[in-house]
Amino acid sequence: MKQWIAFWNILLKDMRTYYLKPPNVSWGIIFPLAWTGMFFIRSGAGMDRILTLIPGVVAVSILFGTTSMLSVTVTFERKSRSFERLLAAPIPLNVLMLAKTGGAIVFGIANAFVPVIMAAFIVDLSQVAWGAFFTSVFLIAATSTFLGLFIAVSVSEVFEAQTFSNFFRFPMIFLCGLFFPIEKLPLVLQPLSYALPLTYGADALHGAVHGVHQMPYLLSLSVLCAFGIALFAVSLWNIKRKWIV
Repeated sequence: MKQWIAFWNILLKDMRTYYLKPPNVSWGIIFPLAWTGMFFIRSGAGMDRILTLIPGVVAVSILFGTTSMLSVTVTFERKSRSFERLLAAPIPLNVLMLAKTGGAIVFGIANAFVPVIMAAFIVDLSQVAWGAFFTSVFLIAATSTFLGLFIAVSVSEVFEAQTFSNFFRFPMIFLCGLFFPIEKLPLVLQPLSYALPLTYGADALHGAVHGVHQMPYLLSLSVLCAFGIALFAVSLWNIKRKWIV
């Protein structure tokens, strides 16, 4: 019981300190709006294309929102030595890090629904399988957050976290089937696509929104879970190795 009280208080502290600050709230809204506007209002894209664009815009909004926030906040706390006080708390490390990542997951989920709300005023979303959509959004947010955690514990400076984040994020935009099918990529790049977690999240979102997906939901979501667990485990191992003497 005490562990969950600590979990809840750490989560609330991060929400108040970072995610609910006006600049971050506005950035969390403006960034998905910018991505949505760029793709929804692009030249040559009619109303019939919006449903096919929603999964990509949702996935990109989650990816950039979670990794940008978490990799910077954890790196900043580590640099300012405030993270060391949390490490001294009498709670398991995995509970502590789940509390630290919980705010970013919520932030990513909130980002995901900005383009959905915009699209609801333009097209009919009654055909969306909302159960599969919510599950996919949550797993993408969790996996992207754990990717941000992996980045944060691999660097020592905030600017390094941002640079390292882009090393993962930009290839995912072009290789994960967000806006065009993977089979249209050069053959040499297709195996790399299936080595990236967002490929499976994007495929599940495409299936949930407009019914076109290459892999079964269970496979996509299971692989996404496996990526998330692996990233979280490696991050914990790095923290124990680098941050805990």
